[in-house]
Amino acid sequence: MTRWWQVTDQRAEQILARLTELRADDAPTRGGRILSYVYDPGLAVVDELARRAAQQVQHVNGLDPTTFGSVARMEADVIGFAAGIVHGDDAVGVVTSGGTESCLLAVKSARDRWRARHREATGMPSIVAPTTVHAAFHKAARYFDLRLDLVPVGEDGTVGADDLLARCSGDTALVVVSAPCYPFGVIDPVADVAPRAAALGIACHVDACIGGWVLPFWGEGLPRWDFRVPGVTSMSLDAHKYGYSPKGVSVLLFADRDAKRAASFATTDWPGYPVVNPTMLGSRSATALAAAWAILEYLGADGLTGLTARTRQATETLAGVVAGIEGLRVAGAPSGPLFAVRTDPEAAAGRGVDPHQWSDRVRELGWTLQPQPGLRQHGGPALPPTTHLTVTPVTAGIVDALAAAMTRAADDVRGRPPIDLSALPDALPALRSDAPLDSAAATEILAALGLAGDGPALPDHLAPVMALLEVVPAPRAQELLTELLARLNER
Repeated sequence: MTRWWQVTDQRAEQILARLTELRADDAPTRGGRILSYVYDPGLAVVDELARRAAQQVQHVNGLDPTTFGSVARMEADVIGFAAGIVHGDDAVGVVTSGGTESCLLAVKSARDRWRARHREATGMPSIVAPTTVHAAFHKAARYFDLRLDLVPVGEDGTVGADDLLARCSGDTALVVVSAPCYPFGVIDPVADVAPRAAALGIACHVDACIGGWVLPFWGEGLPRWDFRVPGVTSMSLDAHKYGYSPKGVSVLLFADRDAKRAASFATTDWPGYPVVNPTMLGSRSATALAAAWAILEYLGADGLTGLTARTRQATETLAGVVAGIEGLRVAGAPSGPLFAVRTDPEAAAGRGVDPHQWSDRVRELGWTLQPQPGLRQHGGPALPPTTHLTVTPVTAGIVDALAAAMTRAADDVRGRPPIDLSALPDALPALRSDAPLDSAAATEILAALGLAGDGPALPDHLAPVMALLEVVPAPRAQELLTELLARLNER
């Protein structure tokens, strides 16, 4: 008789077949068909190496490097590699589960050090950052009880150093700049901000989660953005992006050891083992770490240089394709492997291309781009609706087919006016109400909008969702999106 714990080959195959069924609707993670979220080097050997490395440490617990010494040794190698490529010769760091955790810990460190210097302060410390700063810093401000002071950017995504520094005061614990920012691919003025922040006694974090492993190999023409700039106190770099490692591995670097210590958590105030956590997690898998370690050992700086060259070639080709499509244009002047596409404001009447309907049509043709809603900034210009592209090395091999799809999609939707939902808040007053929504009320609104059927599902087209986000007050939109996503794994 087969025991419940004795998994037969036949049963294992049945389970794996079921997993294949569950993944039937997933966007393909290899081959370059999705231009966000995944980072494909186009090297099968890297995937196999990651799989074998992760398997070796499948049961290792990163909670305690005194028991599993391999964790600290692999972390030291990954941190050292990261510090080397961003000129952090004396930098120290931690390996985290992803960019969000790295950003959270950078904020915690800055907050705790600010509190140590301002023991008599009663107010709430602040983070000063451009509007384009990653949403992880919104999360950090809410989690750690800081005020996020957002500085408007131009329509091209750029922000002035003077504008950022003008917001700084004695309550400012941290200034954040990006290399590059995700929405527009623009490198913020790190070289102008960090030294002046240091003169004010304010920490400066460079969010290089997406750029940290690719900008060092990009070539000429980039402004300085790394530890060569005096005053940069911390930096985040995600190895699971252009380090081509599995999710989730990020590196958080600090210019000095005390800042790293301030990011940690430790307690002996319970009767169990002493707890010292350098990250937000306690028990943590070593599988992604081992995979990242192995991949970086395999690729090295030479491998990353070659992959970056392919990425840059594909990025410049696609930007040129957009420039040649009537009704579209690249937003601003991005640096690196990501850019946003907007309607050409100089297009002739009836010849513009709405970026969200364009994105939906490109998806129908087999490619996944990422729509981004427009944003009304406080005290600054309105930011246009855009569609985001993240380019990877594998894109170079399929760039002609992608370019053809982008061009055809634009031809198919050119002249269609943007979806206008401005009358919805009046037709559905609950969208304007300040009263908090419970799940039932949120579901009722989603159903009225045609976004909640009998079971969990997402809409086939995202352009209407983007249009909705532009007319609904942000707090209400956040509640509705939370409900929409929460329903996906509820039966």
